[in-house]
Amino acid sequence: MRKKKWVSPFLDNENEYTINDLKDFHTDKPIYIEIGMGMGDFICESAKQNPDIFYIGLERVDVCVARAVKKASEYELDNFRVMLADASNIEELIPEKSIDVIYLHFSDPWPKKRQNKRRLTYMSFLAKYEKILKDDGFLIFKTDNEGFYDDSLEYFKQSNFKLVEDSRDYKKEGEPMTAYQAKFVAEGKPIYYAKYALK
Repeated sequence: MRKKKWVSPFLDNENEYTINDLKDFHTDKPIYIEIGMGMGDFICESAKQNPDIFYIGLERVDVCVARAVKKASEYELDNFRVMLADASNIEELIPEKSIDVIYLHFSDPWPKKRQNKRRLTYMSFLAKYEKILKDDGFLIFKTDNEGFYDDSLEYFKQSNFKLVEDSRDYKKEGEPMTAYQAKFVAEGKPIYYAKYALK
């Protein structure tokens, strides 16, 4: 994604929605986190619809973070924060057993075999998610890429996650969608979905 000149000064002066980590963060609401939130379409709309849940967006691209902050400001959300960070060190940013739901939506499939370890569903990442997810929490995974989906199901089998439900043509009326999901649905492409709990 292209660099935008307005992004850095905008984020430098933004202190309402951006946070560095959740170490000193406190809320009585359940916490749902979207890892790789993109432009924030899904998570901001979810926060708008569900004021009793606190949503955290984690994203490593500053342009996406800035646009998500703009959406949150337009919606006047008080149950949303965003972290400009990489998921590779997520266990250092978030306390153990503090997250109720993790979303992995349409993350990069890294199709080349030598790149597979960079997938957000790879075993090394799943081990990190196990640390931050509550024992009764859930992980929800969606993609448009069938090969990535099939590989990911195998990764999960080697982890401490158990499959709760899955679909190769996921549809749920009225549910907020990411920009990618909206595009794929409009094109008639299937959405691959899986929901996991800890064993």
